[in-house]
Amino acid sequence: MSKPSLEEFLAKVEKLKASGTVDLSLEEDLSIAVMNLISLEEHFFFTAEKTGKKEYFDLLNQVRTMRKELLGKMIDQHEGETWCVAKHLLAASMRMIEVGTKLLSSNKKSEAEAMFKKAYEVYLLFWGLRLKLIDLPDLKKDGEAAPMSQEEVMSRLLDCCKE
Repeated sequence: MSKPSLEEFLAKVEKLKASGTVDLSLEEDLSIAVMNLISLEEHFFFTAEKTGKKEYFDLLNQVRTMRKELLGKMIDQHEGETWCVAKHLLAASMRMIEVGTKLLSSNKKSEAEAMFKKAYEVYLLFWGLRLKLIDLPDLKKDGEAAPMSQEEVMSRLLDCCKE
């Protein structure tokens, strides 16, 4: 499957905006919540292993159940590994944001900015998948990211200041 042309991509965006079926501001907040739940799952795992206190696995399971429910509100299609790809895109974006923040606090501003840019690109891939503006094969094809024109459109779509 080939990547959509800019015109096809913009037509999809306009159709989506006109339908009013997606509250992007609400869903952006929900995606950040899911990122944090994924992070909590990781922390409960490592805490259980580092402390030997297996009750942290119970907390991990509670958080995982909640994360699955909330991610399910955004990813309704389970074609192939779409669900897992969406989850890992959010998790990777969150981790890159954390690495960028640590770099920034270590006065490594240019490295931090590069990491933040990558985090945002991965986050935009999640939204392209979520909004069905790109297909999973587009994400995997030769390891390429979405074209810059799609990134620009996604950036405008996700401007949370415009409610």
